[in-house]
Amino acid sequence: MMKRLKKLLLLLPLGLLALTASAQKEAINWYFGQNAGLSFADPFKPEPLKDGKMFSEEGCAVLSDALGNLLFYSNGMQVWNRNKQIMANGDSLKGHESSTQSALILPKPGASHLYYLFTTDFQGQSHGLQYHLIDLSRNGGLGEVVSKNNLMFAPVTEKLTAIRHRNGRDYWVITHRWNSSAFYAYLVSPDGITFKPVESHLGSIHAGDNGATIGYMKASPTGNKLAVATWAAVNKIEVFDFNNENGKLALAVDLGKFDEAYGVEFSPDGTKLYGGKNGIAGGEARIFQFDLSAGTPDAIIHSGKQVARSMSRKIGALQLAPDGRIYVARNASTWLGVIRNPNALGEACDYKDAGISLGKQKSALGLPNFPGFYFQNLPQPSSAINSAK
Repeated sequence: MMKRLKKLLLLLPLGLLALTASAQKEAINWYFGQNAGLSFADPFKPEPLKDGKMFSEEGCAVLSDALGNLLFYSNGMQVWNRNKQIMANGDSLKGHESSTQSALILPKPGASHLYYLFTTDFQGQSHGLQYHLIDLSRNGGLGEVVSKNNLMFAPVTEKLTAIRHRNGRDYWVITHRWNSSAFYAYLVSPDGITFKPVESHLGSIHAGDNGATIGYMKASPTGNKLAVATWAAVNKIEVFDFNNENGKLALAVDLGKFDEAYGVEFSPDGTKLYGGKNGIAGGEARIFQFDLSAGTPDAIIHSGKQVARSMSRKIGALQLAPDGRIYVARNASTWLGVIRNPNALGEACDYKDAGISLGKQKSALGLPNFPGFYFQNLPQPSSAINSAK
């Protein structure tokens, strides 16, 4: 009896850890595109959501609580509450639904009811990077935008992501200055936003035609790497190392030319990078994989291979999901593509162009802009999941 009790006591912390891990469901609800949505409440069978009220040609952001209850979502111009109604004071925001990463949501460290919504203008326009403060204790939990349209810097590109600070509490909000090679990393802590960013000048100069503002910037789940896709006329995918203690970047590898590069995403285990391109003016929608564990920069470059093509003329966002798969936005389609085993090398990653149906709703170019840290320690997609669709 005593031995059994000891075993139970030993297993209890592990059970609690598993329960805690399973409760991290901030990215379980998705709204995007033309009133489209997905629910990952059942990770073995994601289901389309038909109650979305948002239209966004490109960027959007959604946040749920740790138990998977929807909190709010935004296209950078409006904010919808959990009842899918415009939140109090949640209109006329100076982001733009045609910005690649128009919106990003972060909880304010140390304040359980306050959230920052960061937005970017499209194509380097004057509204730049803005922040807005949301108080979810207002209006019976439906929330209110209590401060909005606070300019942080302009002009910036359409790139916007966040990485958790090494201290496990704070965040780095990262964007890229327009007409520059500068990355800006803003510290977000219980004291608020530090408005003097950490600057890193490296990689391509994002300048010229305004199309070069377009394209995703994504962080790996552990936050040690940053990938950047830059559309025409730069047409590149680059990978950087990120120091989550001081906010500085270092150039890891320039992966070369990809015409109309747009979406990028890391595999759950961080060893693979996926990048999408459409070809000049579209019509050549392809996805490439790079093995970041190959060793030298040259080896990583040469590991690149095409692993998927789409029937859609243009593909957009590549977004990791709670089920360990990567979902691909197919513009103007009622289907999303799915990379079903993204940790696997080459074509074993198992891309399906008709990966999941959205019902009557349609995808555009964007998917929700989730920080990579929500996808740490995801399980390897099982054969059961892979055969579910």
